[in-house]
Amino acid sequence: MAKQILLYDTTLRDGTQGEQVNFSAEDKLRIAGKLDEFGVHYVEGGWPGSNPKDERFFEMARSARLNKARLTAFGSTRRPNMRPEIDLNIQALLKTETETVTIFGKSWVLHVTEILGIDTDENLAMIEDSVSFLKKRDRRVIYDAEHFFDGYKSNPDYSIRTLQAAMGGGADFIVLCDTNGGTLPHEIRKIIEKVSPFVTAALGIHAHNDCGLALANSLEAVQAGAVMVQGTVNGYGERCGNTDLTGVIGALQAKMGYGCIPEETLGKLTELSRFVSEVANMPPINQRPFVGKSAFAHKGGVHVNAILKNPAAYEHIDPEKVGNRRRVLVSDLSGKSNIEYKARELGVKVGGEGWGSEKIVQEIKRLEDQGYQFDAAEGSLELLIKKVTGQFEDPFNLESLRITIEKNRSGPSSSQATIKISVADDYEITAAEGEGPVNAMDNALRKALQKFFPQVEEMKLVDFKVRVIDGSDGTAAKVRVQIESRDAREIWSTIGVSENVIEASWQALVDSVQYKLSRVLNGK
Repeated sequence: MAKQILLYDTTLRDGTQGEQVNFSAEDKLRIAGKLDEFGVHYVEGGWPGSNPKDERFFEMARSARLNKARLTAFGSTRRPNMRPEIDLNIQALLKTETETVTIFGKSWVLHVTEILGIDTDENLAMIEDSVSFLKKRDRRVIYDAEHFFDGYKSNPDYSIRTLQAAMGGGADFIVLCDTNGGTLPHEIRKIIEKVSPFVTAALGIHAHNDCGLALANSLEAVQAGAVMVQGTVNGYGERCGNTDLTGVIGALQAKMGYGCIPEETLGKLTELSRFVSEVANMPPINQRPFVGKSAFAHKGGVHVNAILKNPAAYEHIDPEKVGNRRRVLVSDLSGKSNIEYKARELGVKVGGEGWGSEKIVQEIKRLEDQGYQFDAAEGSLELLIKKVTGQFEDPFNLESLRITIEKNRSGPSSSQATIKISVADDYEITAAEGEGPVNAMDNALRKALQKFFPQVEEMKLVDFKVRVIDGSDGTAAKVRVQIESRDAREIWSTIGVSENVIEASWQALVDSVQYKLSRVLNGK
């Protein structure tokens, strides 16, 4: 049986200390439910003594109890020279009514004497008194030894005495924290091996990512005997973030043979990552290991040719194991293997006279030389393959387009687009206003198409990016416009390139609409 490692999630507390990460109490409740469903053992809900939002979250959580995970309240040890029973922070922990509480204390003499401004014996008393007080009130206590590794390197004896104070109070877990994120993996293992003989409670690790080593440090700690790993989903957290639990789960369970979560939920790891990204309103990082969109993406022709024969040639695990999928990208680096794989994935027929993959590769390389980037615009890629192979018929044609931008001295500029399109033998002329020329053009096109294709109302533009390809020509430089659109079923990206930003936007916009209509006309 695989050795069990306990997962302690602090996304809702430590994760929210990250820049631009913010959750409402309702958001926290949604994420806590998802973590519980996924199989995380401990979910730290917040610091109830620090802000009203966390207090409200714990109030809401009482009537929405978790089924598997232990909801945990976080706080600090008692204040200096104050009894725990009158310390408001300790009382706030009890008020949450959680069975498990986590408190942190100081392990580094620098923090004790220079930051708190107290003597070292009072710090030890604060730790033991706080843990003991909570244990006597039937709480499971996790003690976070803040700055432990820095403290150990500075004064090993005192840092160990702080752990003994927590154990003297009855702590159930001792978690060693690399709070500044500056400890190296070999140091983590060496220090834990030296400290372990003095620790009778179960050991945990809490690592920060300031050297890009939080995951490596967490794995080293487990190898050295830690049975609990603290971290956040997607690595959110202060400064460079915390240990990313998606990486912890992927490495420990999918690669190293440890047990972290039920095996049947491992395939939902990517879904969990994207769910938390969505609630946090943070764009997913494509290159995130295991769960990122690019984690199993292949672009080079040699690579694609190999994975068609055996995916293990360029993939360290089966992407489906963690709920991700293999993607083959098409660009000027592509060979026939990329096109053939991509065509099968898109359901486009390739082969036969005029339909060969070589012809498609040549056209893609020609366009990418002009500034197109098809690995980032799979909607335009699908349309291109169909057009090159004669499998696409324009659902509509542009007859004329006029865009007017008016600016006066006092107010903001206004934009209006007038458009004429034809569908078969019918025509439609219409006009629309917008916040800018592209928005006006988008509104006018949709308005004109509604008569023929009411399904265009289902699609929404969710992202619009403009990039100058080469700035040496100044304002006459060629630009690349990328549009991301979505409906209830999928998200797709399209692209346009021109020296004229309106023309490039039109190309990307038309591709976006044509992609949607190709789905409608083919019954997808």
